[in-house]
Amino acid sequence: MGVTKLVLQNGNGVDKPKTGDDVVIDYTGCLYDPAAADKHFMGDEFDSSKDRGEFKTTIGIGKVIRGWDEAVQNMTLGEMSILTITADYAYGDRKVELKGINQRRSS
Repeated sequence: MGVTKLVLQNGNGVDKPKTGDDVVIDYTGCLYDPAAADKHFMGDEFDSSKDRGEFKTTIGIGKVIRGWDEAVQNMTLGEMSILTITADYAYGDRKVELKGINQRRSS
């Protein structure tokens, strides 16, 4: 389990982020679709930085999912890859509870 990486565009081959480095990433998150082999198993999109702009974070310290913390540190500057991340390296089986809407809170 974990992360697999398919490199679409090589980076510079030299500059890799280390734990604690600030990184800037463009990403599109898709659900895994076993029927979409022709699209690298990318199913429905659930999130993307494309419309919001680049995503900035500190890598390797738990601010993002474990799959990103590990995979991004194995990329080089300019690299574009498809990361396939298993649930245990992503969000797992976490549940979601809506606790408030516009200042109203659930009891």
